Amino acid sequence: MASQRVIEFSRVTLSRLAAAVIFAVLAFAPVAAQAATAPRAYAGIVVDAKSGKVLYESDADEYRYPASVTKVMTTFLAFELIGEGKLKPGQVFTVSHDAFREWARKGSSMYLADGQRVTVDQLLHGITTVSANDGCVVLAMGAAGSVDKWVALMNAKAREIGMTDSHFGTPNGWMDDGRTYVSARDLFRLSRAMIARHPELYHRYIGHPNFSFNGIEQANHDPMIGKVLGADGIKTGYTRQAGYNYLGSAMRDGRRLVMVLAGTDRPAVRARAARAYMEWGFTHFATRKLFPAGKPIARAEVQDGAVTSVPLVAASPVVLSLEHGTNPDISLTIRYKGPLKAPFRAGAEVAEMEISIAGQPPFRTPLVTGESVTRANWWQRLRNGLTGLFA
Repeated sequence: MASQRVIEFSRVTLSRLAAAVIFAVLAFAPVAAQAATAPRAYAGIVVDAKSGKVLYESDADEYRYPASVTKVMTTFLAFELIGEGKLKPGQVFTVSHDAFREWARKGSSMYLADGQRVTVDQLLHGITTVSANDGCVVLAMGAAGSVDKWVALMNAKAREIGMTDSHFGTPNGWMDDGRTYVSARDLFRLSRAMIARHPELYHRYIGHPNFSFNGIEQANHDPMIGKVLGADGIKTGYTRQAGYNYLGSAMRDGRRLVMVLAGTDRPAVRARAARAYMEWGFTHFATRKLFPAGKPIARAEVQDGAVTSVPLVAASPVVLSLEHGTNPDISLTIRYKGPLKAPFRAGAEVAEMEISIAGQPPFRTPLVTGESVTRANWWQRLRNGLTGLFA
């Protein structure tokens, strides 16, 4: 019968831990470690995207009006549909009379004309670069048949990626009496899913400084592009209810930080805060690799298998964000329900590893099986029985 297996590996330095193979396991739930030298506090969150380590947070789980940052979910949903073959960048939609009448030049716009034929590729560039409200509605109606059906898909996708403190009532974030709300932590989850699942589409559509359509050229209002090294977006937002918001990201030397700012009172304040938090995250913390992808970290017991144990590995590198110049004690606790019942394939997520760094709250990461294990034949069952008898 399967039961909870717990293995602890306590109080070792990073240099000792990196060489160890232990018995222990995870699912992602990072917790904040807030340094005293962080910039002035604003609502939001700063996260090392690869490790999931929260470097700073303030009111990160409070409900907020996202304004045009809502369009990141519309963009992500479009990326998902493209990835599934249900939507194509070259696909052409027609601007309906109803969409034109309601959304022509309403807020941020790509100036679509009544009855105009426009590609998905053009709509996505308009949405991501110049925050086109009309582009979101035309995309929603063309891809899903109606705005309501598109919004239902947005909410289903939000639930799928773990956005538990968010709900969408529009595809573009226009004020809707509070039906659309998000948390800063959920926006990080959204950005992480978009970048991880669709890196090519992310780089194709996110981070462009300007966009020209229908003879009108408009600039991207992102406060970091061209001003912060490695910055590539993602989306600003503003309404009177929401204030000035921002979901931004930058990458340097293979390390990506994601930041959310909520409710600043002026665009200049948003811009200064965004740049300050991003520079602080890159300069105050360094990424250290704990385990490479595929390296055995632990072994889990196996029942009725061709082998009696299987290595547990990280599917992607396990990295830490540590303050520069430190080498703190680290403790690992690995948990899994075992023994694992054969057969199973390599890459099955079966365990969880909690990582505790001295002076910081713990965070977790998943471990997967490093090998496929087939069901035992008669000789292997005999061998396993004898091994268990004398163990």
